[in-house]
Amino acid sequence: MCRREGLKLFLKGDRCFSDRCALERRGYAPGQHGQMRVKVSDYGIRLREKQRLRHSYGVQEAQFRRYFDLADRQKGVTGNNLLVILERRLDNVVYRLGFAESRSQARQLVRHGFFSVNNRRVNIPSFLVSLGDVIDVVNKENVITPIKQSQEAIARRGVPEWLELNQEKLQGRVKSFAERGHITLPIHEQLIVEFYSK
Repeated sequence: MCRREGLKLFLKGDRCFSDRCALERRGYAPGQHGQMRVKVSDYGIRLREKQRLRHSYGVQEAQFRRYFDLADRQKGVTGNNLLVILERRLDNVVYRLGFAESRSQARQLVRHGFFSVNNRRVNIPSFLVSLGDVIDVVNKENVITPIKQSQEAIARRGVPEWLELNQEKLQGRVKSFAERGHITLPIHEQLIVEFYSK
């Protein structure tokens, strides 16, 4: 997917930071015609931008469209609203707190019930966290290996300013919602708004 989008989406955790990254090894699109130069239409540019964001967060098409409609109904800039909604997903928050090495691993851990929000076990990756929510690892006595390993690697990635992490208690808190400056993905959200506004 990274090769298709021509951008590092960090889908494979540590592998994306090493020289084993697929985009580092072969920096062109996959397939027989991947190395050919192709003229991309305006529609194609907007479609690729939407697909980059969708693949980054691991969201299906119908769900992504619902997020866009929700962002469009809110006050403010639609593109920024969309990014904030995607950042509020529980699987993304677990990834940002460093409890998982990738969003797909975070999604699996949430689905298996390893996390609670405000002392209530939540196994829905698309659950939207709110201000002040506390995210906990459920069974702290027997913490599973992936959570331990990802906690060791948190120094490299860091925790965003809008989240607060207590590593001793294996607990995180939502201090505020993400702002556009906190989101480091090289995404032009205005192109996505134009894609859906055609």
